[in-house]
Amino acid sequence: MTGKRAITVALAGNPNSGKTSLYNALTGARQSVGNWPGVTVEKKEGRFIYQGHEVTVVDLPGTYALDAYTLDERVAREYLVAEKPDAVVAVVDASNLERNLYLVAQLLELGATVVVALNMVDIAQSRGIEIDTAQLEKVLGVKVVTTVASMGVGIETLKRVVHDIQRAPPPPGLTISYGRDIEAGIEQLVGPIVAAWPGRSSQARWLALKLLEGDPEAVARLGDDEQAARVRETLAVVRARLERRLDLDIETAVVERRYGFLNGVAHECTRHRADLLRRISLTDRIDSVVTNRWVGIPIFLLLMWGTFQLVFRVGAPLSGLIERLFGWLGSVISSGLALVQAPAWLASLLVEGIIGGVGSVLVFVPNIVILFAVIALLEESGYMARAAFVMDRFMHLLGLHGKSFIPMIIGFGCNVPAIMATRTLESRKDRILTVLVNPLMSCSARLPIYILFAGVFFSRHRGLVVFSLYLLGMVLAVLVARLFKWVFFKSESAPLIMEMPPYHLPTLRSILVHMWERAWLFVRKAGTIIALTSVVIWLLASLPWGVEYASEASVIGRLGSLLAPLLRPAGFGYWWVAVSLAAGVVAKEIVIGTMGAIHGAGPGGLADVLRQSFTPLSAYAFMVMSLVYIPCVATIAAIRRETNWKWALLSVGYTLALGWLLAVVIFQVGSLVT
Repeated sequence: MTGKRAITVALAGNPNSGKTSLYNALTGARQSVGNWPGVTVEKKEGRFIYQGHEVTVVDLPGTYALDAYTLDERVAREYLVAEKPDAVVAVVDASNLERNLYLVAQLLELGATVVVALNMVDIAQSRGIEIDTAQLEKVLGVKVVTTVASMGVGIETLKRVVHDIQRAPPPPGLTISYGRDIEAGIEQLVGPIVAAWPGRSSQARWLALKLLEGDPEAVARLGDDEQAARVRETLAVVRARLERRLDLDIETAVVERRYGFLNGVAHECTRHRADLLRRISLTDRIDSVVTNRWVGIPIFLLLMWGTFQLVFRVGAPLSGLIERLFGWLGSVISSGLALVQAPAWLASLLVEGIIGGVGSVLVFVPNIVILFAVIALLEESGYMARAAFVMDRFMHLLGLHGKSFIPMIIGFGCNVPAIMATRTLESRKDRILTVLVNPLMSCSARLPIYILFAGVFFSRHRGLVVFSLYLLGMVLAVLVARLFKWVFFKSESAPLIMEMPPYHLPTLRSILVHMWERAWLFVRKAGTIIALTSVVIWLLASLPWGVEYASEASVIGRLGSLLAPLLRPAGFGYWWVAVSLAAGVVAKEIVIGTMGAIHGAGPGGLADVLRQSFTPLSAYAFMVMSLVYIPCVATIAAIRRETNWKWALLSVGYTLALGWLLAVVIFQVGSLVT
């Protein structure tokens, strides 16, 4: 590769256009994930080698347009304007051509070198849609490559086109006529813009259009020097004239003209087979049921209930095998250390501290893997978008936007990316409300707590009990959102406008990749954070030297004894329970890991300890407390990054108070009834 220039390609596309599948197909395992500079939006970069050239693929956030209303749109546009990649691969859903071409038109107006990846052509063909790619290339003035990214079709051709783009002549660009009045306004603005920023003359028309639309980012960046002042003066004159002459506001007039042009492009380049159009598609048949206003929500709840039944029925035998493996490992290490006459403290550290702590958590890996497999199946099949749609009316009644449902569902996996996902919400109010209630969604880190306690105290109905906790979290989230909206915000949420992706049969590879990523993250956390915490817990349980391990006389016993009285009204006022909950603020898995380290036991041994200390009623109260109280430190940090310290501290305070109150009410009222 020496002496050969590296190529940088940006990947842009609408949500549900198959952009992620195309990115994975292009880059394979050569990927890295971070954040865009200055913001929490996830940044993905991957690479592939073609004819000795290294091609870097930058995956832009999925967006419908290059406007400035959401953080995703601003990040994508800022990268394209400031970094000017060698090419932009615009991923277009072939079955929804006109809607997807809107982003392509904006990319071309920006002056980007665009290659259109016409993706999911198989779905378009099944719907009777045939696209004349040669005509589309001619109209847009760009290369068009047909792909089916999920099956690897067209990927090599796309790599070749992207590689050859550096030798191709510069594209002619796309000029859409916006009518005599708007075109006159653009022409009047171009001169002052070129004078103010001569280095951006190729983008002068695009910038003039953005200024006429009242784009807040473009207006904010005008500056205050003399040349910028002339642009502002000209802009004020042009806008005033257009507002008098146009029947619509300027932005609406521009959007209508652009869609009018794209409608013509789509009509000219597509043909519909009448025999297939007459058939009702499988997607329409399924949607008539799963998005029905009466049965849509029950279907969603039934799927969630079935998920937890599967998690237990399939996961329990596998967890039992791992538990026996750790039991065997502990006995082998104990025997080996006794054989070499190792000090007692070393055996205690390894067996009671590390194996007891880490092993107590790792036995639940099969359950975690199964949960994420089901979530991946629902997401990639296209069902999750329907779930958000059917929940929209209900979410509005409780003060949240329908789009808030997506970050809430993501919270079932992990609250941190779920909180980051709120950036797709346009309203500041909706973002803050969704961020504040997201910790109430039961993340996978809490699952080991539920599995252990439900298995010990509710073995016949453990799936139903765990389902009730997830459902309780959702109900609490919408109720708290309603309360916070009444206290902090008064505005109404906008209606949900959401594109329904076609149903897909997820590939086994994509589900396995998703399972592996989440399982590895869980195992890595157990091998680092949980192991380190287990060592700290063991050390505090052993000090001062000579004290009985994990007794009330130890340092950790004394600390726990200070907190235990607060938990007594909830039915679990034991010092080791208080310590476990406190340690769980670091990561929720550590609750079980701490119990295992304190008692020097895996889940089997812990089960005996729990039976002696809890009743079914206090066990359920404890699980509710674990669901609600204080987010983990990573989630708190994510809330602070997405909002500020005020909202982060509020989330800590209200979840702690709410978790304690619910646990006390459940135990006290339950004690009166039973």
